[in-house]
Amino acid sequence: MRRKFAKYMAILFVVTFLSGCGSRREDALSAVRYSGDYGFDKFLVQGGASSDAEVVSFLMENGMEEFGNLLFGGNSFGCSTLAVKDENGNSLFGRNFDWNTCHAMIIQNAPVNGYASISTANMDFISVSGIRLSSLPDEIQALAGLYAPLDGVNERGLAVCVNMIQDSDTIEQDTEKPDITTTTAVRLLLDQAADVEEAVALLGSYDLHASFGYMVYFAIADRAGSSVVVEYINNEMVVTKTPVVTNFYLAEGETNGIGTQQSHERYEILTDRRNESGTMDMDGLRDALDSVSKDNFGEFESTEWSIVMNLETGEVRYYHRQNYDTVYAFTVTGGKDA
Repeated sequence: MRRKFAKYMAILFVVTFLSGCGSRREDALSAVRYSGDYGFDKFLVQGGASSDAEVVSFLMENGMEEFGNLLFGGNSFGCSTLAVKDENGNSLFGRNFDWNTCHAMIIQNAPVNGYASISTANMDFISVSGIRLSSLPDEIQALAGLYAPLDGVNERGLAVCVNMIQDSDTIEQDTEKPDITTTTAVRLLLDQAADVEEAVALLGSYDLHASFGYMVYFAIADRAGSSVVVEYINNEMVVTKTPVVTNFYLAEGETNGIGTQQSHERYEILTDRRNESGTMDMDGLRDALDSVSKDNFGEFESTEWSIVMNLETGEVRYYHRQNYDTVYAFTVTGGKDA
């Protein structure tokens, strides 16, 4: 019997990559190719969501009762991003996701009414009745992951990722605008924004509500070479141009610099590497990400995935758990406007 949410599923291919000898299925890196309607346009039309619980309610009300006990949440995470150009003038964007051991799902997505994209979800941020989502069937994981991306790039060369700042404040905007959560904001930008200008305008047209109750912000870059960080200070959106983002406030003002000491160290390392080299190819950007991965700082956390994106060609390279000798390569293709 087909599941009720299968009406949204057009094509689903799943590939699992084990992270090393003896790796368990739940510790694996997996990739899904999804083509079809997953209801996101309807989600936006009905007003979005002001909390992760409302995202779950939307899924349930649209024939996906399997998500009745779906929960979003997790421990704090750290990240580093770097925007550079290669010697041919192509814009590159790199991203480290730092957390404890988790199941990562790469989702290649070709929506009916949106740009094709590749995004990543931490499946351990999501649970159903206390069970890790990564232990459930792939089709359930894929649909949940589409609503919970933490980073990605689309066919127009728009890259976005969500980072966190260790701050007791959070984001709960409350105006007359429709509502959106952190991860569904990432989905929105990947589906609808062609460049940084459009991405900022889209974010500004919604009230943001931080997923997980964290203080989060967005690093965004595009094919033309524009790169910004979008922060929320006292629930006001502030945009700052920058090629390097780690985990402290960059906007001018009283919050500037708030964040961990290590996030400042990673920022300085990446800034120095960018200034020294001028340009980087994809391997050089990989090495820059390696230089700020968690194994350099003697902590229990790891860099669970690193991504090197060529925003001009659509090539995307993943590196899993600080193994920079093994690459998983993808290309963004398809969608409404190739």
